[in-house]
Amino acid sequence: MKPFNQWLYEEVENTFGISSVLNHPTLTTWLTEATTDYTPTLREKQVIEWLQEDLFQNIHRWQEEELKFYFIGPLVKLVGFDAGNYNSFLDRKLSATINDMELSGKTDFMVAKGKQIPQQPYFFIHEYKKEKGSSNDPLGQLLVEMVVAQHLNKREHPIYGAYVLGRFWHFVILDGQQYSVSDAYMVTQKAIYEVLAILKQVKKYIEIFFK
Repeated sequence: MKPFNQWLYEEVENTFGISSVLNHPTLTTWLTEATTDYTPTLREKQVIEWLQEDLFQNIHRWQEEELKFYFIGPLVKLVGFDAGNYNSFLDRKLSATINDMELSGKTDFMVAKGKQIPQQPYFFIHEYKKEKGSSNDPLGQLLVEMVVAQHLNKREHPIYGAYVLGRFWHFVILDGQQYSVSDAYMVTQKAIYEVLAILKQVKKYIEIFFK
């Protein structure tokens, strides 16, 4: 059994027959719908300005857990992913057997059906603090989590995700056998508002899934 944190994106492609597509329609729709006519509330502006200043001052010294605690957690909290029939879960185990291969590992952050026990996961955030020189592959780790989620959900819906490299956020979709990765959003700049809008948009999709 190979844990999630040891997968490279090319291994995920070769093992599960998925392929990268530039500007996949599902990704394009997600990003476009999120940022069209989005206006942050006064409260969102106040929180974001505070978070952004803290991030800018501390990004070079924070370790991964500090980045999660001081920045990612409060930003995600603005979205309000905890809604009764689906909730957010941290550091939870996810596993499945696909093509006689046992896959298992812990996810940094996921939104899934369930109150105490995550079921039917739909959205993941994989965090990694270092912006340069990483020997790990955050995209590979995120993709294998998304493949497991897709299997558990019987491909009923696209799977959404994001991986974070310090101040840079990349958004990812897995739709069928194709995945697509966005360009980087730099959250020390105005793009932080787009990141919040994109997170809020995936919440809308999840609410549709549960209707």
